[in-house]
Amino acid sequence: MTGPVTSATLAAFSAAWNRHDIDALMDFMSTDCIFQSAAGPDACGSRHVGAQAVRQAFAAVWHAVPDAQWVDGRHFVHGDFGVSQWNFTGTAADGSRIEADGIDVFTFRDGKIHLKNVFRKVRPNLPAPR
Repeated sequence: MTGPVTSATLAAFSAAWNRHDIDALMDFMSTDCIFQSAAGPDACGSRHVGAQAVRQAFAAVWHAVPDAQWVDGRHFVHGDFGVSQWNFTGTAADGSRIEADGIDVFTFRDGKIHLKNVFRKVRPNLPAPR
């Protein structure tokens, strides 16, 4: 990835999430990247620092929700700051359905994503399909 990050860049990043393509995702990230997940023990959720830690945390999302998808994305960029809005869908381990709105708040450095900070609505899972 070269040049400034654009809304098209964030759309391509989102598409890599939906393909579950970890190598493509990491190509968008800076080597000293930070990922702050929606859930975790800290006020920021869980904080993962550095490419290896972020790679592992990204892959863990698909392990927990193998059919995870981020749909209806809208992406906005202003300078070194960006936001992606989406609806997260997937199936939990117990078969219940996850469906919740969320956003990613990004900061960019040198044409790469430096920080991906996730915020997702807390909603009870929907019953498993019969």
